[in-house]
Amino acid sequence: MRISVSSDMDEPVARSLVAELRGRGHEVVAYGALRPGADPQWAVCSEAAAREVAAGTSDQAVVCCWTGTGASIAANKVPGVRAALCTDAYTADGARRWNDANVLALSLRLTSEPLLKEILDAWFTAEPSADADDRENVARVGRLDLNRPAP
Repeated sequence: MRISVSSDMDEPVARSLVAELRGRGHEVVAYGALRPGADPQWAVCSEAAAREVAAGTSDQAVVCCWTGTGASIAANKVPGVRAALCTDAYTADGARRWNDANVLALSLRLTSEPLLKEILDAWFTAEPSADADDRENVARVGRLDLNRPAP
């Protein structure tokens, strides 16, 4: 799987994230402070990673900033992106399962290496729900991207 990763800071957990994803066999495309010469601002690098997902050139993305909040906000401004700020494995599982999230947002401040592995395990293990209500909610969010009212 091709995964875009962005971070506004070159922190140990961001480097661990890239190494962990590569160790799991994923192709990683780095943005922000993880890419020499790139703009490290959280809004810029999160948008860049999210646009890869929206364009279909990356399967998913992981965006990081100190709290994870700004990275998730920036990513969610890109139509077609459903970014979820996850601080634990249960939230990551639910984000994939019920929200069909395609971008994982992480806090560089709160995420330890063991927690990172738990979150990634949950994120990559969970499958989007086939439940009709869950699918309709995801479709409704997609219509918000198009500024279309609910049917």
